[in-house]
Amino acid sequence: MDEVALIQEAKKGDVNAYNRLVLHYQQAAYNVAYRIMGEPQAAEDATQEAFISAYKALNRFRGGSFKSWLMRITTNACYDELRRRKRRPQSSLDQLTQDNESFSFLRSPGVGPEEQQQILELMQAVEHCLQTLPDDQRITAVLRDVEGYDYKEIAEITRVSLGTVKSRMSRARTKLRECLQGFKELLPLSYRLSSST
Repeated sequence: MDEVALIQEAKKGDVNAYNRLVLHYQQAAYNVAYRIMGEPQAAEDATQEAFISAYKALNRFRGGSFKSWLMRITTNACYDELRRRKRRPQSSLDQLTQDNESFSFLRSPGVGPEEQQQILELMQAVEHCLQTLPDDQRITAVLRDVEGYDYKEIAEITRVSLGTVKSRMSRARTKLRECLQGFKELLPLSYRLSSST
């Protein structure tokens, strides 16, 4: 895929070129939105809103990493939705869907039913703990530990300083570690904090 050429064509109004960009990045955008929002429907809505916003703002894209630019828009769409939710009751963390690529390992034939259940319960515990984080820390943790962006990219995506990203990440990891201790039985032994008894 010649991304630069597709962007140039999309800027000229070529919808097919933009659709090819969408197809290329939709799973990455959805995965970020899903980890931030915690619900498939909310993630789909935020992803769709992000692609609409990106299309409208395409002429303002001045080069650099298109993926980082798009993830910034996706993150902003999630922030907007989270702000709206604070004004009305929040939905519960429902199910993890089989359609989500993040959980495709659960369909692996090499994993038995008991192990699948344990992995699923651990994933649900991690999702629960992620949702307890403040929005800024959750977004930073998702971008770093789930999606694998480096600190500099996260600073660019979230438009905060590198120091702020590192601080948010440190606080997020501490809170996640504390939260996951409530699910000790699901954690591998090497991840359990030893109690001083």
